Amino acid sequence: MPASKGESLFVNGSTNSAIQEELTTVFNLKGLNRYPDPHQLDLKQLLCSFRNTHTHTSRSLSPDNLFIGVGSDEAIDALLRCFCRPGIDKILTCPPTYGMYAVSAQVNDIEVVKVPLDIANSYALQPDAINEVLSQDPAIKLFYACSPGNPTANLVEKNALIKVLEHPTWNGIVVLDEAYIDFASEGSSLAEWVTEWPNLVVMQTLSKGFGLAGIRLGAVFTSPPIARLLNSLKAPYNISSPTSALAISALSPKSLGVMRAHRAQILTQRQRMLAELPQIPGIGRHRGGQDANFLLMEILDKPGGRPCNKVALALYEELAEKRGVVVRFRGKELGCEGCLRITVGTEEEVGRMLVEFQQTLGKIYSEGEGASSSEEMAREKANDVIA
Repeated sequence: MPASKGESLFVNGSTNSAIQEELTTVFNLKGLNRYPDPHQLDLKQLLCSFRNTHTHTSRSLSPDNLFIGVGSDEAIDALLRCFCRPGIDKILTCPPTYGMYAVSAQVNDIEVVKVPLDIANSYALQPDAINEVLSQDPAIKLFYACSPGNPTANLVEKNALIKVLEHPTWNGIVVLDEAYIDFASEGSSLAEWVTEWPNLVVMQTLSKGFGLAGIRLGAVFTSPPIARLLNSLKAPYNISSPTSALAISALSPKSLGVMRAHRAQILTQRQRMLAELPQIPGIGRHRGGQDANFLLMEILDKPGGRPCNKVALALYEELAEKRGVVVRFRGKELGCEGCLRITVGTEEEVGRMLVEFQQTLGKIYSEGEGASSSEEMAREKANDVIA
């Protein structure tokens, strides 16, 4: 079974036939002769209502705080075009992180400055190191942080983010990518925080928690001045009528109830994977956090051994090419030696994955895969997947 874009195990575990059937009833095909609404105010209000939890502030989001794009990728690119001059300005990222920030920067001829996450401290953000770099380089205009991290699956701590937002001299934009936020605990989203911090941008998507990657709908919560800039940059009709109708339906009370029910099932299977994966010989430590619908796990050169890119790559390839299980090889990324990113699926999918992992690792070890060739060769051979 093929994996959906950005997901790792079989199919997106959030997608459900009941939701799909509900969504197919909401769009009037007779309206396709008209151009779509360029402002999407109804959809924006639903997104605001969904995120106005008042967990982090008493203020409320309004449609003036929103830009809606074709997935988060349009927002990532639009922010670069809005605030950075090609060949002059820079952005700052914290690896290991989502690869699209660097890809979009390269396309726009913008340099990427990197301040690594604290590998020894569960991939935590290092705000003091970030602030030092920001103080030294005024050409940095955007700081991209991923929360929950991809591939690290941990939330950015509020206090760490505040340190950067309160930088005494840097006047750039802090971009918080919350693509996987719906798999974190309730109230984790900082979207409503943009009403408190005028230079904060929070990106979200319906691709993950809602299981709607196919409609390509991303939302950017930010201050009204930044939202106006982004809306001025976009194509007039960037969101199609079918996409808008499906997104509106997904945010209805009935669909939200279905989404939350399936989220609960995914969280149950996430705990199951945390308990059962380490029991498989050759699976090492769980790295990072538990706030997304995936886990970052070490693969060892032998049971009880050390993290090994060669074995992790062999496992990744065998699973994908011969057993129909797709995971993500992450061994090339900073602090992720021998790591695979494994998405949480349904109960049946997780059961199959656990069996395939145990059988395939046993086969690799019995054939001596962990003893031959260098890990550098494995790094060169690995596919650099950015989703």
